[in-house]
Amino acid sequence: MPTEPENAQPSTGPAVTGVGRRRALLAAGGVLAAGIGAAVGELAGGDRTSGHRGATGGPPPEAAVPFHGARQAGVTSPQPAATQLIAFDLPQTSAAADREALRALLDALTRTLSSAASDAPADPRLQGGGTTRLTSLVGVGPALATRLGLNVPARLEDLPPFPGDRLDPARGGGDLLLQVCAADHWTLAVVAELAGSAARAAGAAPRWSQSGFLPPTAPGTTPRNLFGFKDGTANPDDAAARQWVWGPPGPHENGTVLVYRRIRMDTAAFAALPEDRKNLAMGRRIGDGAPLTGTAEHDEPDIYTKNPDGSYVIPATAHVRLTSPRLDGGARMLRRGYSYDDGPADRGLLFCAFVRDPAQFSRVQSRLAARDALNPHLEHTASAVAYVLPGAREGGTLGEVLWA
Repeated sequence: MPTEPENAQPSTGPAVTGVGRRRALLAAGGVLAAGIGAAVGELAGGDRTSGHRGATGGPPPEAAVPFHGARQAGVTSPQPAATQLIAFDLPQTSAAADREALRALLDALTRTLSSAASDAPADPRLQGGGTTRLTSLVGVGPALATRLGLNVPARLEDLPPFPGDRLDPARGGGDLLLQVCAADHWTLAVVAELAGSAARAAGAAPRWSQSGFLPPTAPGTTPRNLFGFKDGTANPDDAAARQWVWGPPGPHENGTVLVYRRIRMDTAAFAALPEDRKNLAMGRRIGDGAPLTGTAEHDEPDIYTKNPDGSYVIPATAHVRLTSPRLDGGARMLRRGYSYDDGPADRGLLFCAFVRDPAQFSRVQSRLAARDALNPHLEHTASAVAYVLPGAREGGTLGEVLWA
């Protein structure tokens, strides 16, 4: 499980107001927990929002995050504090009928999500409290793409099994995956209901749903995960993202692939370890997030530096070493994970990574499954892969590329 801070960190942290913070804590059952950092601002092509100063000279109101654009805002905008992932299955009748059902669903979701994200959402429950700051993404699963002959990247496929997986099919997979994010769970509850109604009208059935959260984090700093480590230090910059995250020039250029893993973490057992053992298992210091070969959080880990006795400073089984891009031709993932808490015996990480090719994740996870020092404290319980569609233009619909 790439949970270490090696693949993702924002230029700005999640925007959490005082009210949003209280709502996020309430939504998490009052548990103060950590998550993964927000995505890099430059991946969005600059600031996607603007505001104006009020007539009284007070602070400018927050503008809505634009729904329309070349890429979906759920990948490019800084991470809000709360998320809801929802998967749907479409009916299986005939290819022609099922393609029309998918068209209807994507059209309905485009209208629903664009309205909810706007300055004037149609649903009265989303009015009166300022803009929702909603971001979303919609993707299609490999099985649906194959069944309907959709125009998706050639390498889109489900992940292979990994040693140690304990996957629950009812918690993973799906024909269509929706992720909505906002500063509070109220917005997500309303939007999830609206999306569910749109899905049922198109004949789709819900498959699974999962909520997650980030901790209150000061802008420009890295949040911590439920093991206590800073998580999300080095997301790819724009140039690296063009190579490793977004599709190549052509119809899939503004699309990407989401790899989702629900990972239960034995937080109590890990917390009981001495600090030096935690640091060696991760390859970073829990206090400041610096790699064991460096002095500051953003120092590049040197996985080849050795101690006088010939052993590696960052051990061979350290999480940071096994996920290092230096072992994978420089390949990087865009990380936008969240923590989850479904009860004392079931809390952990919602790993959400964006890659051009799901094989990028499989190579890393194969190394981790074989040797990761964190494995005694981790259990992968669900998995999904989805082709995240390019964004919708004004007046257009998500998924237009699927029919080319």
